[in-house]
Amino acid sequence: MKTSTSERKLKIQWKTCMQLDDLHFTDHIALLSHIHQQTQMKTMSVATVSASVGFNIHKKKSNMLKYNTQNTNKHNHT
Repeated sequence: MKTSTSERKLKIQWKTCMQLDDLHFTDHIALLSHIHQQTQMKTMSVATVSASVGFNIHKKKSNMLKYNTQNTNKHNHT
């Protein structure tokens, strides 16, 4: 994952004090993006890197959750 996002400015910062405790989820990847194009680019990059080390992403087992939020609490500063 670090390789797939290393050349992009938009990424989630993983700090050294953070660790993954539940190893059941080590093969689960969550790609978070603001726009659909970023998600597509990240997915293609992860698929390419995964294939280069012998991992395959199963399309039938993969899910995409699209969640569209809007700020409904608009503040007017005067």
